[in-house]
Amino acid sequence: MARRRRRPQGRDVSGILLLDKPMGITSNAALQEVKKLYRARKAGHTGSLDPLATGMLPICLGRATRISAFLLDADKEYLVRVKLGEITTTADAEGEVVETHPTDQVTREALEAVLPRFRGQIEQLPPMYSAVKHKGERLYKLAREGVEVEREPRAITIHELELLEFDNPEFEIRVHCSKGTYVRTLAEDIGRALGVGAHVIGLRRTRVGPYQEEGMVTLESLRQLAAEQGLEALDALLLPLDSGLAQWPEVRLGADSAFYLLQGQPVLVPKAPTEGWVRIYDADGRFLGVGEIDDDGRVAPRRLLAK
Repeated sequence: MARRRRRPQGRDVSGILLLDKPMGITSNAALQEVKKLYRARKAGHTGSLDPLATGMLPICLGRATRISAFLLDADKEYLVRVKLGEITTTADAEGEVVETHPTDQVTREALEAVLPRFRGQIEQLPPMYSAVKHKGERLYKLAREGVEVEREPRAITIHELELLEFDNPEFEIRVHCSKGTYVRTLAEDIGRALGVGAHVIGLRRTRVGPYQEEGMVTLESLRQLAAEQGLEALDALLLPLDSGLAQWPEVRLGADSAFYLLQGQPVLVPKAPTEGWVRIYDADGRFLGVGEIDDDGRVAPRRLLAK
């Protein structure tokens, strides 16, 4: 006798929540609490923050999980507090101090002088305490076993790097960077360029793609809202699925084109962009999903959300 398939548990709720992750918990722990508060059937986040870090962690509920990869690839912005003169095993305050150096000779002018070499496209060596895989194993697992392996440098882009405050041996910087940037490594490399070493003692993510810090909500406020006003109040905090793709141009489809696109077929759209990614809507303004302009100029569906 065939077993009955278990019904998915939870509500079919969709949208994006800009969570202000608190310090001291993992991104997955924060995700699971949000999912529980919303009683959501499906949820995912768009790139982990270390337990030490705070700030923006976009949570995708329901159909929004289908576009989480696009937010994972988006630029990020951070406020970073760095301590000079100490190198740790993890490049942050959670690691063991393995080297110390005097910092008396480091001035604000000296720090400002080394920052330009870290702006623009640079190569960065992934740290051992990272989720990068080596022969199927996460580097952080190997690091915890005391194993260090050779890593390949990766090209990243630091769009902006601004010194906000300097109070030797600490300083604060604002970093606007591409995906794949390890801020801990950036801080460590700046310290190395100054000849004294450094590690991160505070990290806050303030932007992911088009999302700004002002739209974030805390776990505490979510708990209170859930207890006092219920699910309807929580749902009111959710952003629409296409809000994270606002930087892309949009195309509108007539009824026939929308029908064929939803069957997975590329369609020709007058006055559409000639290349790149687009947001796709039907004539009534309903968001259908994400597409890409193919070689012959047609809009090819890449991730449909209307189904």
